[in-house]
Amino acid sequence: MSGPVLLVLRFLLALGLYAFLAWAFLNLWRDLRQQSALLATRRVPPISLTIASTDQPPQVRHFKQPEITIGRDPACECPLDEETVSTRHARLSYHHGQWWLEDLDSTNGTLLNQERLSTPTVVISGDEIGCGNACLTVTLSGDMLMPPTQKI
Repeated sequence: MSGPVLLVLRFLLALGLYAFLAWAFLNLWRDLRQQSALLATRRVPPISLTIASTDQPPQVRHFKQPEITIGRDPACECPLDEETVSTRHARLSYHHGQWWLEDLDSTNGTLLNQERLSTPTVVISGDEIGCGNACLTVTLSGDMLMPPTQKI
């Protein structure tokens, strides 16, 4: 092969390689934008906890974050001022389209509807969470908007 033909072939091969790389990066960028838009539209549904304690009137706390730690530690999202509650007692987390309750190896254990919790479990509106002497009632966002006569 002559020198000029070989030079043209090398140039075309390099041009084809750069065109392929540009196409690949463009597709990756589009996919990343699409995924970020999809994640931005996913919202964690609000959850409310009604806290009933032995020595205090009931309190209602509203949350919009995907993870709520319950315990005696003031750094918890839902701090409870009860001696029978562990520092980090339980965790509510939103994933796979549902709210899940998990015991964090608390001393007295966590109860869900008066049954001891051993594995992470899905919670629904109206469930009662027992942490020591405190009782928390779960209300999910869809139920907060519907009048009691229209709940299914």
